[in-house]
Amino acid sequence: MMIRIRSRDGLERVSIENSVATVAQLKSEIESQLRVPVHAQILSTNQNLLLAKTPNDLTQFTDMSDPNTLISSLKIAHGSIIFLAYEGERTVAGPTFHPLALLENPHCELVSFDRDAANAFQHYVNETLAFAVKRGGLMYGTVSEEGKVEVDFIYEPPQQGTEENLILLRDPDEEKLVEAIALGLGMRKVGFIFTQTISQDKKDYTMSNAEILQAVELHAEGDLKEWVTAVVKLEVNEDGGADVHFEAFQMSDMCVRLFKEGWFERDIQEEIDPKLSRMTKDVVVGGKDTREVDNDFFLVVVKIFDHQGPLSSTFPIENRKSPVTMKALKNHLDRAKGLPFVKRISDFHLLLLLARFLDINADVPALAGCVQTQATIPEGYQLLIESLASAS
Repeated sequence: MMIRIRSRDGLERVSIENSVATVAQLKSEIESQLRVPVHAQILSTNQNLLLAKTPNDLTQFTDMSDPNTLISSLKIAHGSIIFLAYEGERTVAGPTFHPLALLENPHCELVSFDRDAANAFQHYVNETLAFAVKRGGLMYGTVSEEGKVEVDFIYEPPQQGTEENLILLRDPDEEKLVEAIALGLGMRKVGFIFTQTISQDKKDYTMSNAEILQAVELHAEGDLKEWVTAVVKLEVNEDGGADVHFEAFQMSDMCVRLFKEGWFERDIQEEIDPKLSRMTKDVVVGGKDTREVDNDFFLVVVKIFDHQGPLSSTFPIENRKSPVTMKALKNHLDRAKGLPFVKRISDFHLLLLLARFLDINADVPALAGCVQTQATIPEGYQLLIESLASAS
């Protein structure tokens, strides 16, 4: 049977052959498998053990102090978690990496980008930013049962991009509006997209250690097994010109697990090669103990397609150099005069502007719901939107 052991080092597993094992037998398995000497171990089924500050505090946890107690009498069975405190240091056996991480199958069967949304993103980074500074966005769309991810809009949070770094200055209130719109549209957050700058083109990595760290952090937060990380970069073609190139990956399960368990060194030192991620403890790669892992171990390639999604992407996009104004709303509505009103507002970026003036719990999902089904927009909403536009 397998028992999970939580200590100050995180969660580990111990297997025991004997189903009628005693505490003493469990302790000797912990010594042989986790390298913590029996005499140094204090075990308990009470998680407060890990909060104990002094040796005196530790003496209060006596439920597993008798070596002859059968662990089954403490309701410890396959999959149970018990808690371990110990004195001193130990050498932790790191998880074993196999180069086979590269062969890990993605949970995401493929990713398909709405052409207009992808184009609006790449056009800005190419034409306006000239790939000189980094830019990022959160991708929203749908995930099918087979694991096919469709990206239908890209929300660009407040951010600061430099040649080397992308700092997302996330605004929780704005993201609540984004989530309310996505809910009404029947969509959810499905991934992260970012650009690599021209200066990175000379580097021999797929993603740098800083990019891996940012991507896995968002993947872990996204809590979606099909979560996709997309990279947009400029590649020099055979004629000496440059083509915009999209690549898609998933962070491997191992990568996400190591991140959640705190193995990634968060403070990236400049002297470390950017194609290596540094761990806080030794891991085993190709049979050798090391703290530096090639970033490619963490990436699983995902196939890319494109499609024409339900939304247009012609409205000015949030959090770019020039703020979005009501004048933009008026111009947008005027340009599309001949179309049904619902078609004229079927643009995520326009809905985000409107959402600031609507009730987040009722109006925002309701209006986005009309867009999803292409239903007639209720007159009250239409009047409100037109009056906001004419107030410009």
